[in-house]
Amino acid sequence: MKVLIVGSGGREHVLAWKIRQSPLVKELYCAPGNDGIAEVAQCVDIQADDIEGLVRFAKDKHIGLTVVGPEGPLVAGMVDAFEEEGLKIFGPKRQAAQLEASKVFAKEFMQTYNIPTASFKIFDRAEDARDFLAIAPFPVVVKADGLAAGKGVMICNDLKEAKEAVKQIMDQKIFKEAGARVVIEECLVGEEASILAICDGKNYIILDSSQDHKRIFDDDLGPNTGGMGAYSPAPVITEELFRKIGIQIIDPAIRGMYKEGIPFKGVLYAGLMITDEGPFVLEFNVRLGDPESQAILPRMRNDLVEVMLASCEGRLDKVKMEWDKRSCVCVVMSSGGYPGKHETGKEITGLNKIHDKNTMIFHAGTKKTGDKIMTAGGRVLGVTSLGDNIEKAMERAYHAVETIKFDRCFFRRDIGAKALKHIHPVSHAARR
Repeated sequence: MKVLIVGSGGREHVLAWKIRQSPLVKELYCAPGNDGIAEVAQCVDIQADDIEGLVRFAKDKHIGLTVVGPEGPLVAGMVDAFEEEGLKIFGPKRQAAQLEASKVFAKEFMQTYNIPTASFKIFDRAEDARDFLAIAPFPVVVKADGLAAGKGVMICNDLKEAKEAVKQIMDQKIFKEAGARVVIEECLVGEEASILAICDGKNYIILDSSQDHKRIFDDDLGPNTGGMGAYSPAPVITEELFRKIGIQIIDPAIRGMYKEGIPFKGVLYAGLMITDEGPFVLEFNVRLGDPESQAILPRMRNDLVEVMLASCEGRLDKVKMEWDKRSCVCVVMSSGGYPGKHETGKEITGLNKIHDKNTMIFHAGTKKTGDKIMTAGGRVLGVTSLGDNIEKAMERAYHAVETIKFDRCFFRRDIGAKALKHIHPVSHAARR
C-alpha cells in the first residue's frame, strides 16, 4: 500500500515514523513534509492547503490511504474532496470539523448533548462583549471563535485584561476572521489533560491519556503556545476517571454527531480540565494533538495503519488497542522569541550525538542547508523519550535536550513535573 501524510510539523514526523513501521506500507509520501520526515518518507512539494493538487497526486500515485495531520485542510474540506474521488482518507469531513473550526458550534453542541463544559456567552459585537464583562465575575476566558493556531484563548484575571483581549480579537483582528465572534466563559480550576479517541462514525477507541503544556514558561506562566511538551500516560486520569470521560464526554459526542447527521470519523481530541466536580471539556479538536501525538504514538503497540483503515471502513469495534507500559515524555525545543516574532536560520548541533534507542527526535521547524540542519520555525524539535517510569523518561529526554544546541534555544524544564505530584505527592511537596 502507498500512504500519503499531509503536513509538515512534529505531529507529521511522528506519524511518518509510526506509519513507516507498518508491514502494510510499501511507499510513504509526505506533503510538504520537512527534512526530518525526509529520512523516513519521500517529501512532495505540495502545500497542505492545496487540496486539488493533493487529490491529483493521490490519484496519479494510486495512494491507498491519506492521513491528514493539521486542522486547516480538514476544515477546508479535504476529506470531502478525496472521498468524492473515491480516495480513502483518514479524518473528519468539513461539517464534522466544525467541532474545532468554531468554538461557538462546539459549545452549543456540548450544551445540546449535556457534555460538561464551562458556562459561556457568545458575542458577535465587541460592545456587547464589553458590556457583559462589566458585570462578569472574574477570572474569565476569552476565546476567538475560529482557528488561531492554538493561540486564540486568553485567560483574563480582571476587567482590564478582558477588555484588552476583546480589543485584540474583535477590534484589532489579530486572528483575522477567526475573531469575528468571541466566546466568554467561566475559568475552570483544576489540572488539564488530553483524551484522544479514534472514531469511525459510530464506534470509537479511546487512546491512552496525555498532558500538554500550553504556556511558554515553567509553572504554566506566560502566553499560550502550540504546545511546549507532553507526556503519556497522565496520572491525573485514573481508571475511574478514564471510564467517566468515556461515558460523559466521548460517547455523547460521537452519538450526538451521528444524530446531527454528521458522523465523526478520524481523531476526536478532547482538551479537558479535571476539576473537583469531575472532567469538563475546554475544547474539541479534530486531529491528533501536537505535541501529544509525540508522547502517545511511541507507546502504541498496534499497527497504526490498520487502526486508521478500520476507522475509514467503519470496523473499529473489531480493534483492540495494546500499549507499552512505559512512560513517554516529549520536550519541545523552540526558537528565541516564540510564540511571538521568532528567529530562524540558526544552526542546530548535537543531533548526531543522540544514540539512545529510547529517544526519538521529531522535527517541526527545521530546514537542511547543505550538510547543516537549521531552525525554520517557532517550535523546532520534539525531543521524545521512553522510560520505565516518568522520572526515567524525563531524565532521558532532558539529557538529549541538553545535548542539542542552537542559538537562543528555549524549552520548558518542567515537562512531566505534574505527573510526579500524583506519583510522589509527599516528596514532591518537600522538594518544592
